[in-house]
Amino acid sequence: MVSSTNNNNETLIHDLKLASVGPGKVSGNNNIYEPNNIDLAMKLHYIKIIYFLDNEASEELTLKKIKESTFSWLNYYYESCGRFRRSDNGRPYIKCNDCGVRFLEAKSSKTMEEWLSIEDTCVQRLLLPKYHVLGPELTFSPLVFLQVTFFKCGGISLGLSWAHVLGDPFSASNYMNTLAQFLSGNQPNHPPYLKKSPPNNFEKPIKEVISSPLSIKNVGPIGDLWDKPTDSEIDTFSFHVAHTRLAQIQSKLSETDLTQTQIQPFEAVCAVIWQAIAKAKVGPRPNVITVLRKDATGPIEDEMGLRNTQIVSSVKADYSVEEAQLEDLAILIRDWAQDERAQIGEIVDRDPGGSDLIVYGSKLTFVDLQEANFYGFEIKGMCPKFVNCFVDGIGEEGVVLVLPSPKNEGIVVTLLTPNNYMAKLKEELKNVWDLIA
Repeated sequence: MVSSTNNNNETLIHDLKLASVGPGKVSGNNNIYEPNNIDLAMKLHYIKIIYFLDNEASEELTLKKIKESTFSWLNYYYESCGRFRRSDNGRPYIKCNDCGVRFLEAKSSKTMEEWLSIEDTCVQRLLLPKYHVLGPELTFSPLVFLQVTFFKCGGISLGLSWAHVLGDPFSASNYMNTLAQFLSGNQPNHPPYLKKSPPNNFEKPIKEVISSPLSIKNVGPIGDLWDKPTDSEIDTFSFHVAHTRLAQIQSKLSETDLTQTQIQPFEAVCAVIWQAIAKAKVGPRPNVITVLRKDATGPIEDEMGLRNTQIVSSVKADYSVEEAQLEDLAILIRDWAQDERAQIGEIVDRDPGGSDLIVYGSKLTFVDLQEANFYGFEIKGMCPKFVNCFVDGIGEEGVVLVLPSPKNEGIVVTLLTPNNYMAKLKEELKNVWDLIA
């Protein structure tokens, strides 16, 4: 297990330089991109992804090569180079004015392996832009930041800071994978400027939905500074779960499931962590959780499209989570999650200018990113050595990210929770892993 604190060592990187990079061609006159309701519900959240590339994969990635590739790449993603405006009713939209993305260059006296061996995973945030929120002057706020850090060994990291209003982590991953194509000397088969604003509705969920969505919290009024203030210091804790351990957990939790449908790794891990947090948490226990996962039943769309299509659902336990059987919690997550996208969209639609909501951390939030193609960032056939992911702008109930591991060797779990119970949470997790083993 890898633990973290918030005492970042600012001397790990140096020679920071800031610039702006835009598309190499003009995207057109008066183009606008209108985020849909679910996009706007995510406007206070920010996705952070770090790609670690060894010296073999990054051998030809000079700063000049990276910037030249970025010019061509952004021709296909001109909306990410725009800036927000508000319509007459206050609803935000993106003016596609080719203002570009922010580009940071940095150097580090440490090797990539030294970076990956640091137990404090929060330190990896130094490889990301230090501060990125939209506003208070929306018309000047970049939607995307990129940071390239050159390591002593010749390897590099690429850090993405991404406004969630543009799209979910799957979109952000595809966005970066397209950059990798350009860095490898390739480009998409179709020309740019084919994208349209995303549709503004979702099909009603099959199961009966609750009348008011439990997965969101109103934190307004925020105005034009899209930053969620927090009263709690959020700590980070990451660990790897190997395939063999996942199989043990699945087998243990599936023993009494009469449906004969095997509990999946995500549901099993969520059940374990949900109960551990319920036992460790100070204050009210989390009997309601939010679950975000890829919509496997949705329409097949262009991978280059920017959108928020994750299923946003709530799960409620009408019994003590601390005393529950883990298999009951896993089955609850698997079978009784209530899709709340339709209700969230209706709330935003009723008040488009002032719907200041948070999803991540409004309730304890579990995010299934196992299918996010983070390791599809290939430079001439070589994948990153490691990819890490964080989310900023979260609520005090915390977030659990379930990520793919390098070479599909299990999963990586990253917990973002208030630090006042992190030590106790680590103890609870160790106890349950040992018990299941």
